[in-house]
Amino acid sequence: MNDFVSKEQSFVQDDVTIRLHHLAAHLEQIQSLWTGVSSQELMLTLVKESRYFLEWTVPDMVKADDIDRACELVDLGRMLTRWLFHWDNIWSDAEQKQSASLETSYWLRRVLEISRTEPESLSALSL
Repeated sequence: MNDFVSKEQSFVQDDVTIRLHHLAAHLEQIQSLWTGVSSQELMLTLVKESRYFLEWTVPDMVKADDIDRACELVDLGRMLTRWLFHWDNIWSDAEQKQSASLETSYWLRRVLEISRTEPESLSALSL
């Protein structure tokens, strides 16, 4: 079994909240790397792995009928993918790096908020 498959199997054993905290930790690292002296390779690894975290988390949120929050996280995945397609331009332009840093800050806060909120389907049942 390759490392990637074992990483996925290990990751999906955690509940969604824990997975979101792993994603938030990556976003926090990315945020600090945007604003400091950073390794481009480390940044790329974190961005790519964050996309996998989303891929391994969003379907379980959909199954739990947490559609709105799952859709938000899909938007985060789209942003990360857009970064990868335009990486050289972003990496070489201070203004684009600043913009990416601000986007990362927003998403870090949002992922933490989502992780602390019970799914709407569960909160509706308790009314």
